[in-house]
Amino acid sequence: MNMVCLPPPLEDAAKVLLNKCSIKQLEERSKFLCNFLWSRKCPVEDWVIQQKAQELERKAKERLQNRAKSTDLSGKENVDKDQPNLPLDELHFEEKMRKKVLTDLKKAIYHWKPVRYNEELSLIYAAARLDGGYAAVSRALHEIKKRVPDFAPQTLLDFGSGTGTVAWAVNSKWGSTMKEYVCVDSSAAMNKLSDLLLRGGCESQEPHIKGVYFRQFLPVSPKVQFDLVVSAFSLIELPSASDRISTIQTLWRKTQSFLVLIENGTKEGHQVLMEARNTILKCPHALSCPKLVGKVAVPCNFAQSYRPLSINSNSENKLEKFSFVILQRGPADNTSHWPRIVQPVLRRARHVHCHLCCSNGEKQHVVITAKKHGRDLYRCARSSDLGDRLPMAAVKSNSDIEVSAPGIP
Repeated sequence: MNMVCLPPPLEDAAKVLLNKCSIKQLEERSKFLCNFLWSRKCPVEDWVIQQKAQELERKAKERLQNRAKSTDLSGKENVDKDQPNLPLDELHFEEKMRKKVLTDLKKAIYHWKPVRYNEELSLIYAAARLDGGYAAVSRALHEIKKRVPDFAPQTLLDFGSGTGTVAWAVNSKWGSTMKEYVCVDSSAAMNKLSDLLLRGGCESQEPHIKGVYFRQFLPVSPKVQFDLVVSAFSLIELPSASDRISTIQTLWRKTQSFLVLIENGTKEGHQVLMEARNTILKCPHALSCPKLVGKVAVPCNFAQSYRPLSINSNSENKLEKFSFVILQRGPADNTSHWPRIVQPVLRRARHVHCHLCCSNGEKQHVVITAKKHGRDLYRCARSSDLGDRLPMAAVKSNSDIEVSAPGIP
């Protein structure tokens, strides 16, 4: 996709609400929130905390015992008769050790707590993430639009809807067929802000998009399904792995055609998406992500350029880095085996370097030239970029590439 811009009605509404709010240091606080959300990690599971505590306790005991032995051998301190291995000044070593373990545990374990979005924090979130979030969602939906041009959804379920950017992005692509947008967010203040953005920043105005409904909980009935289900930057905010898995299972049950999952383009965000993917795709061809199985796990992410809200002092174009997974019900299409470019394409004189994620579960570095691979594939690779797919049936080596695409010999 080219540069992504907010829809004019959404941008105008955001300006109205943010310009008239009385929040001090709005720009600084929005940058702080943006950095905080980018560094966000999943809550640490109880078993991980217990395991870490046992490890720290073992190390603390070893240190104390070694210290006691060295003191005993030197003969500089008296030793208690009931506890001959402990010097007198270490009689309460258990209590000291417990305090030491707790102190070290707090430093070693990520302290996760939920973010409560009130009216003020919701506005700060809009200033921080409205533009970038819309860019990421638009880019992910673009994959569906270009690969399945006949897809004409009528219903949307947006889990963790926040400021409503998903509804706006879906409307921009399938507004002529959409009839119902169900936006689910636990924050009443966020739902109110999203509704105001639809109404141009004024409660008395008619909403720009018809058929949008706000809820604080997912629909209870298991029979209710939606053509398109989206969760953007929300799974990492759930309090445990069991909550994430049960939520994914619920969202998949409510998916009639496509389930779209988006998270920050960090290692943590990528792993959350792989957890969701593995929850749903329990079959032999659902191979592990090659970026996670190497010696050093790195996130599989993509970048989308966008124009930021003009309320910020720095109005230069920005890049939104994100990870996403799209799951479709039904059989795979005839291009599902095409590899995807997972690093920026390096264009050199008469050759192109492409790093590909292939259908065999491996990551390949391929150097494509017109002489070896044909002029059509060479030109295709040269005009491609990070996130695109190449029409290759298989990648065996730099000199042995099978090509499978209409019009490409």
